[in-house]
Amino acid sequence: MRTILIDYAEADFRDLAGTDLPDRYAGKFVQIRKGGTEYLVFSSKAFTRFHADIVKRFCTDRGIPGLYNSQNKSFEILDPAWIVKGGGKFENDRKKKFLHLYDDSMAYGKFGNEGLKQTILSLAGFSNYTVQID
Repeated sequence: MRTILIDYAEADFRDLAGTDLPDRYAGKFVQIRKGGTEYLVFSSKAFTRFHADIVKRFCTDRGIPGLYNSQNKSFEILDPAWIVKGGGKFENDRKKKFLHLYDDSMAYGKFGNEGLKQTILSLAGFSNYTVQID
């Protein structure tokens, strides 16, 4: 499976906060799949309240139709080719090169961690990281 990492944090800190991306930041992430491609989509907790907000942003950026449920805690993708596999939380220490993935999403369930560590280590910018998955 091909994996694409999207991290909204750098743009959010730059564009919304007017600052550089900090060396250490935390947030939420989701796994979204279509066919043979998986997207790992990260967003800083400073700018993202719910996992659904990450899914909505991802879909909006790509013109994928969807809508929030009545409590705005889940964003349903209307195109059945797209699947939200799950989600969780993360901590990224860029200085120590340490990425920690843990917890789950109340809206989408636990992220799929089978082979995830190896997948992340194969991505550009993460080959020299230590990855911990709980």
